[in-house]
Amino acid sequence: MNAVTSIPSLVPETAPFSSEQRAWLNGFFAAYLGIDGEAAPAGGGDAATEAEPDEDFPWHDPALAMAERLGLAEGRKPSRQLMAATAQLDCGQCGYLCQTYAEAMWSGAESDLGRCVPGGKETQRKLKELMAALEPLRDGGTIATPAVKSASPLGSRDRPALATLIDAYPLSRAGSQKDVRHVVLDLSATDLTYEAGDSLGVFARKAPQLVQAVLDRLGATGEEMVAFDGEALPLRQVLLGKVDIARPSDECMLFLAERAFDGEEALALQALSRGEGRPELADADLLDLLMAFPSVMPSLPGLLASLDRLQPRLYSIASSSKAHPREVHLTVSAVRWDSNERRRHGIGSCYLADFAKPGDVIPVFVQKSHGFAPPADDAAAAIMVGPGTGIAPFRAFLEEREARQATGRNWLFFGDQRRGTDFLYEDQILDWQRRGVLHRLDLAFSRDQADKIYVQHRMREAAAELWRWLEQGAHFYVCGDAKRMAKDVEDALLQIAAEQGGRSPEQAKAWLGDLVRAGRYQRDVY
Repeated sequence: MNAVTSIPSLVPETAPFSSEQRAWLNGFFAAYLGIDGEAAPAGGGDAATEAEPDEDFPWHDPALAMAERLGLAEGRKPSRQLMAATAQLDCGQCGYLCQTYAEAMWSGAESDLGRCVPGGKETQRKLKELMAALEPLRDGGTIATPAVKSASPLGSRDRPALATLIDAYPLSRAGSQKDVRHVVLDLSATDLTYEAGDSLGVFARKAPQLVQAVLDRLGATGEEMVAFDGEALPLRQVLLGKVDIARPSDECMLFLAERAFDGEEALALQALSRGEGRPELADADLLDLLMAFPSVMPSLPGLLASLDRLQPRLYSIASSSKAHPREVHLTVSAVRWDSNERRRHGIGSCYLADFAKPGDVIPVFVQKSHGFAPPADDAAAAIMVGPGTGIAPFRAFLEEREARQATGRNWLFFGDQRRGTDFLYEDQILDWQRRGVLHRLDLAFSRDQADKIYVQHRMREAAAELWRWLEQGAHFYVCGDAKRMAKDVEDALLQIAAEQGGRSPEQAKAWLGDLVRAGRYQRDVY
C-alpha cells in the first residue's frame, strides 16, 4: 500500500476539541485551503486525510445509487471504495465527513462500521463486505492502534451539554398530512454557541412503549442493573437511550440465532443477518425479531453487547442566536407509520414531538457547518431554496441577515403540499416580505392544483431573473431531500445556465463547479 498524506496540524492542540473533532477539522481545513501534509507511513498513528493533487470524487453524490457509487470508485484506493459505500451527505452524524470516516475505518482508527445513520443497514453491510475483501491490500495486514482520546470538552458529541425543552408546537395546521413542529430549546445552562448554518445534534430516547414491550418479552422489569460503558445502569435506561433497538445490527441477529432453541428459527435469523429471507422482517426492530422468533431467549449482557450504539440525530438549526440569545430552534417533521400491525415512530422526531415534555433536559451538541452559511459579505445577494422542513436554515439565515442589517437582497423559494395547512412560518415570512427583508418570494404548493408544482418549476419560470442574480454574484443555497428535490433543483440550475447563459451541458456543469469552488453554491441535504 502506498504512503498516504497526513493531516497538517491547523487546529491548535489547546483548542477545546476532542482528538476526533480536531482530526475532522484539520482534514476539512486542509482540503478547503488546498494544504498538503507530509507523507506518513500507511497504517500508523491517527486517521489521516489522504490528499492527492486534483483528485476527484465522482461518487460523492447522494442522488446516486450504491451500485453506481461503487462502480465509480472501482479501482481506486481502498479508503475511496469505503467512502463510496457511505451515504455521501457529509451530514456529520457519524462524527466525520464521508471521506474522513472512510479513511479512519481503513487506517483502523475507527472500528465502528455502523455510524452512518442515513446509510443504514445497506451501508453497514457493504462496509463490512468491503473491509473483508480489501483486507489483503493492507500493508503487512496490520491495523493502526486507535489513538487514546483526550477528554472531550463539555458540549461536544462525546460529552453533550444539557438543554431544556421549552416547547414543540405545531407549525402545520389542522388537515395537513404532516405533523411539523417548531422546537425551542433553552441553552441558558450551557456554554453552547452556534452560527446560522450549523446543526444541532440531539441524543434522543426511544418510544417508552417500545422499550416496555421489549422488556415484557425479555421477562425483565427494566430495573435490572447492567454494565454499560464502564457504568452500572438500569436496563430500561440503556434500552431507551444508549443502544439502537430500532435497527438491530447483523451481529444482534446472529446473537439471537445462537440463543434460539428452535433450529429453523436460528437458520431464519442467520439468513436475515445476510439480508436474505422473510421480506416482512427486512426493516424489523428488536421487538419484531423477539416476537417473530419466540424460541429466542437472550442473555441481557450478550444482547446489549450485540446492539449498535444509538447515534445522535442532527437537525438544521432554524434560528439566529442574534435574534434568540440563549435559545436554539429546530423545524422537525414527526415521522410515524404503521407496519406489521404496530405504530412506528421516528426516533429523533417523535422524541421531540411526542415523548419529551416542556422542562425535560435533553443532551445536545452543536455540529459546526462545513461551509454552509449566509454570505460573509452582507452586500451579497442570497437565493435560498428550502421546501418543507428545508426552510429551517433559511429562517436562520434571514433572521441573521436582518439582525446584521445586511444590504444584500434575499430571494426565497418555498414549497409544500397545501398553502392552507403547510405554509411553515407563514406570518414571519410574509412580514419579512412586507418589510423588504425578503426581496422576492416564490411559492410552490404541489397539491393546490391538478398539476403538481414544485420549487424547481418556479425556478424555471423565473429563469431570466435568477440568472441575472447569479451573474451579479448571488449565492445559491438549497436544503432538503438529497435524492429527489436537491437533484431536481440542481438539474433546473444547469438548465437555466444552458438556456439563459448560452452554455453547453458540459459548460453548464463547469460553471456550476466554479460556483461550488467560489463558495457560492452550497447544499444542506439529507
